[in-house]
Amino acid sequence: MIELHDLSAGYGGRDVIHGISLSFPPGRVLALLGPNGCGKSTLLRTALGLGPSSGGQVSIDGVPLEALSLRDRAKKAAYLPQSRAVPNITARRMVLHGRFPHLSYPRRYRQEDHAAVDRALELADASGVAHRHMGELSGGQRQKVYLAMALAQDAPTILMDEPTTFLDIGHQLEVMALARRLAQDGRSVVMVLHDLCLAMRWADDIALLSGGRLAAHGTAEQVYASGELDRTFGIALRRMETDSGWQYYYG
Repeated sequence: MIELHDLSAGYGGRDVIHGISLSFPPGRVLALLGPNGCGKSTLLRTALGLGPSSGGQVSIDGVPLEALSLRDRAKKAAYLPQSRAVPNITARRMVLHGRFPHLSYPRRYRQEDHAAVDRALELADASGVAHRHMGELSGGQRQKVYLAMALAQDAPTILMDEPTTFLDIGHQLEVMALARRLAQDGRSVVMVLHDLCLAMRWADDIALLSGGRLAAHGTAEQVYASGELDRTFGIALRRMETDSGWQYYYG
């Protein structure tokens, strides 16, 4: 489990997040919310050691992050960033990159690696584009391939920065349902989301950032009741009870 202890970080000599203490427990979907520029992406990158911290500490399964090799970190946590380069390779070859932490050098893919890729492509609904080149795919199709690459890593924690970008509403719901299934299988799932209603409907827990600080943290019910979402975003978030649970909307 990844734990952040009083973590501060930023870039250009300026902190973007300040004193964040947060954990990503297994079996839960955590939605990371907040206005643009509040430090959500910085938090994810720093949690994985992809950016320097200026204070505090990150630990994974009780071990300080700096004590783990890059390969060991990648075995513990997979990361889906906001955007990636588009190499001139097939989608399947792209997803195979997710197996790198499990391979020795020189890399030789084993039967188990190909099986993991097949599972990941199916879970991400990307099997149909597996043999097409990345440059031929739409933004939504590429996003599914990148998601499959993260899933192929077979890490107990998966951090996703705006995973529903480029996806229509139907596929957004599929991604959220997949996140829930991964959590039910015992993984920790952390998602940066901009759609508050989607996050409140599907996430087990909410972490709300405002001004680089943790403004609220708890279940969706607890964070809704705090009123911090309305204050942070300057909105009126409302809800109604339906047969399938609470549905949220903007009043």
